[in-house]
Amino acid sequence: MAKEFDKKTALAFIIAFGFVSFFADMAYEGMRGITGPYLAALGASGTIVGIVAGTGELTGYLLRLVTGKWAARTGAYWAITLFGYVIQMAAVPLLAIAGNWWLAALFIIAERTGKAVRAPAASFMKSRAGEHIGQGWAFGLHEAMDQTGAMIGPLITALVLAHHGEYADAFAWLGIPAALTLVAVVSLAMRFSYAGDVPPKPANDTTHADGKLPRSFWLYAASAGLVAFGFADYPLIAFHFATTGLMQPATIPVLYAIAMGTAGLGSLVFGRLYDRRGLVVLVPGIAITAAVAPLCFLGGFGAGVAGTVLWGVALGIHDAIMAAAVATMVPAPIRAHAYGVFPAVYGISWFVGSAAMGALYDVSLPALAILATAAQLAALPLLFAAMREHHRS
Repeated sequence: MAKEFDKKTALAFIIAFGFVSFFADMAYEGMRGITGPYLAALGASGTIVGIVAGTGELTGYLLRLVTGKWAARTGAYWAITLFGYVIQMAAVPLLAIAGNWWLAALFIIAERTGKAVRAPAASFMKSRAGEHIGQGWAFGLHEAMDQTGAMIGPLITALVLAHHGEYADAFAWLGIPAALTLVAVVSLAMRFSYAGDVPPKPANDTTHADGKLPRSFWLYAASAGLVAFGFADYPLIAFHFATTGLMQPATIPVLYAIAMGTAGLGSLVFGRLYDRRGLVVLVPGIAITAAVAPLCFLGGFGAGVAGTVLWGVALGIHDAIMAAAVATMVPAPIRAHAYGVFPAVYGISWFVGSAAMGALYDVSLPALAILATAAQLAALPLLFAAMREHHRS
């Protein structure tokens, strides 16, 4: 008889995977925090920096459409996950030897590509464990450990730069958590080799035999897309804080680290609430998100700090609950495909919204805040429709 998760092993798997993500986020979030000034130091213009960052993000999200379907069709969840982690983690220390901006840009895009390869397969396996301990708790706990690493990574690079002053040294030091990530994920695959197994459907079960995603999923993805569209990028928020003199330069990365901490807290609290209440807990989550742009772009120092803290809470809520909700809406055989489609919708919407808010920033800050808030509020009717459809199915 094939081995399967139970409540104890499912929790152990999520915690162990949390350590993988802890080291991974320490490496790549530490990297991402300094890639902009590193490219500038290598001679790249502001336009090139923006294109590289945007291309990496967009490529990463679009590629998940392919890798999610690939994982669902082949069932090679662990092989695909390991392959993605190798690409992603190798790209981080390789930045230390990039002698020009175009090679550094290649490694930056490779890092996003590696994440895109492994993310749908990894999310599927976490959702299989979540079936035994609650999807909200599984993804919330994992996200909290993930964000802890994301908080520490930028602080490591800041410390290295303060002592050595060279970006190459910072990337080289980040090779340590990158290596620990690979050791941890290989160990995890050996210990929980059955995590990627999909239980066979009963012979008389023809649910989703056509491989189509349910209508509730599409309504939910549309709602999440509007949330993402109106969710301001932290680089734009940081740009506003710096150019207006609202925050001291040294304060801005510290605020980002605090936001990563509140993201972890938000994922834990709202993940637990999701298992008890369901999708309705996203309503206050959307309300929190809607408050971010007015606070950050229209207020003073205190409002900016509060907005940044809420930005982190909102990030944690959406990263944890949105992944958990997909698991409850979509059956296991096609779930990895859903984990490719959903982030693509979310990521493309975020990319388009970020571009729109960036354009509005130079024209009117009130218009930027209105657009962001309106997009969040427009997501609510679609969320309620997704909830009704899911309850009917």
